[in-house]
Amino acid sequence: MRLLHDLAKTHATFDDPNLVSRAGLVPVMALAQRAGLGDLVAEHVRIGRRCGVNAHLKIPCLAAGMIAGADSIDDMDLLRHGAMPVLFGGIRAPSTLGSFLRAFTWGNVLQLEKVSRVLLADLARRGPLLPGQDTVAFIDIDSMQKRVYGHQKQGAAFGHTKIQGKSLLVRGLNALAATISTPLAAPVIAATRLRGGNAASSRGAASFATASVATARGAGCSGTLVTRADSAFYSAAFTGAVRRAGAFFSVTVRMDPKVKAAIAAIPETAWTAIRYPRAIWDDQLHCWISDAQVAEVQYTAFTSKKGGAMTARLIVRRVKDLSPAAAQGQGELFCAWRYHAIFTDSPFEIIQAEEQHRGHAQVEQVFADLADGPLAHLPYID
Repeated sequence: MRLLHDLAKTHATFDDPNLVSRAGLVPVMALAQRAGLGDLVAEHVRIGRRCGVNAHLKIPCLAAGMIAGADSIDDMDLLRHGAMPVLFGGIRAPSTLGSFLRAFTWGNVLQLEKVSRVLLADLARRGPLLPGQDTVAFIDIDSMQKRVYGHQKQGAAFGHTKIQGKSLLVRGLNALAATISTPLAAPVIAATRLRGGNAASSRGAASFATASVATARGAGCSGTLVTRADSAFYSAAFTGAVRRAGAFFSVTVRMDPKVKAAIAAIPETAWTAIRYPRAIWDDQLHCWISDAQVAEVQYTAFTSKKGGAMTARLIVRRVKDLSPAAAQGQGELFCAWRYHAIFTDSPFEIIQAEEQHRGHAQVEQVFADLADGPLAHLPYID
């Protein structure tokens, strides 16, 4: 038996007029309709360019398509497969939706962000989207470099990213995102921003953090709110914006000479041993570690910034820096340590605050899901 067709020329199409391939969109779009997605778009989004009409119909189409797995304009045709037009009205062709997106300006993007904030708040009121938000919630802010190909991609430029632990320059676009989570709830995307590929992670991060805190409060996070970020966001502007917005910050510290001096001044008696319930992979030692020591000291950061000095807690975690020769029987002459520090004004006790900061790593899974889903073919147009 042999195949009679070239695989490159084989194409499967769902064209049965009596079946629905995405029936799960029925409850999803019913919820969006009850939450007023179309009405919010009609109220807040004003697109002045040609092809920008009927935004209240086209934006729900785009949302439905992405939920159903579309990651390009052509994929939006799945909304017209089979009996989908029998279930949903106002469906637009992929070409129409593509022209609609090309009509957007930066101001229209900000209008759509407002729709997203209001919609998230309404969804949180309608169901247990963020259980436990009245006690404690976390905002995780991070950026990623999304690789694109071709010299005509608008905004594409070379920026740093990590691939398999190595820092590389990759042509792409830079996406900034904020998620809201609680100890009982999975992360929910609260805000996004797309920048040029050469944008630094911290570009616009202060205003972005302020908006993210406001979104979290609007979504019902009335308890303790901690904003977590990595060392790229360690700045007076970012931490100051978080504090002024009424939240606590927890930011990884860059190991500059001043920080190293503060760590060296910590007495040996101040270190407390901790053991991780689940081992953590160490990129430098290339092994799993399950124990460490933590200590804290009061620290004043950003003293070189006029009016930007800020005093808070410097929480330091240290793990043994083991020599690769140890496995061959080389004995330990003295303990060598590697240090990881965070700058925070968290109200929680030291072990809890350090553990909570390590939870910031969950934002990487969010980025992985985005890169494998809605952002798989970003950008959609040149």
